[in-house]
Amino acid sequence: MLIIKIVPGENIERALKRYRNKVRNTQQLKRIRDNQEFTKKSEERREGLKKAIHRKEYLKKNEE
Repeated sequence: MLIIKIVPGENIERALKRYRNKVRNTQQLKRIRDNQEFTKKSEERREGLKKAIHRKEYLKKNEE
C-alpha cells in the first residue's frame, strides 16, 4: 500500500502528482496486470526473445 503524507497547506493536485509518480516508479500497476492471468514460463521467455529481436532490428535500422 502506498502512503502519501499531505503537508498542511499543500495543493491536492501536487499530492496526486506525487502519488502517480510513486505508483509509476514502483511498477505496482504492472504487477497487478501481470497477476490477472497466468502465463507459462515458456511464453514469457518467447515474448522476451521477440522483444529482444525487435529491439535489435530497430537499433540496426537506425544506425544506417
